Amino acid sequence: MLVGIPVYEDVNVLDVTGPYEMFSWTDIDVELVAEEAGPVKFRGGLTVEVSKAFKDVGNYDVLWVPGGEPNALARLMGDPKRTYLDFLIEQSAGAQFVTSVCEGALLLAAAGLLDGYEATTHWAFIPCLTERFPNVKVVPGHPRFHRDRDRNRVTGGGVSAGLDEALELIVLLRGTAAAQRAQQGTQYYPDPPVTSEIPQATTCPIPPVTIAPRRAG
Repeated sequence: MLVGIPVYEDVNVLDVTGPYEMFSWTDIDVELVAEEAGPVKFRGGLTVEVSKAFKDVGNYDVLWVPGGEPNALARLMGDPKRTYLDFLIEQSAGAQFVTSVCEGALLLAAAGLLDGYEATTHWAFIPCLTERFPNVKVVPGHPRFHRDRDRNRVTGGGVSAGLDEALELIVLLRGTAAAQRAQQGTQYYPDPPVTSEIPQATTCPIPPVTIAPRRAG
């Protein structure tokens, strides 16, 4: 069982490392992949060496799409070569689950992979889905994750929600006992020292972009 996480410059750190950690406590393997192999600078300046390029990988059992900085998302969505978006489309064809966390849902939506599906994303980017991708049904509220009607699309809320979503995927792939062991191993029993309300977002933080159409064939 192999999870593929396609990363890029200014990707969110926890969107990648959170699920990586959770999956590592099971027999589910995780592979980071980028357009080109080499160092990738994550959001905040952390640099990670990625050993695999898009052209070098086979099919993943699970595609996990992380979010990132708005300008980074705009760059990938507006790329006239569609390198990242087409990689998502190719990988989704044979994947058992196609998933995202945080703004990664916007990348799936830009690739057309959420058309006709229910989805969620980071609260600040809900307007991006509702305004720019009318074929995606945004689920009400701000769930930590949402699986579309027992189908193979699973989307997560903002950043830390990837921890919960990864546990849900472990349940789906390996059963509840395996997820419980991962929870125990990581001591994931959240009890934050503060409480707050999720704000209501009204505008999309991603700069306007034109998504190039996919070439026939």
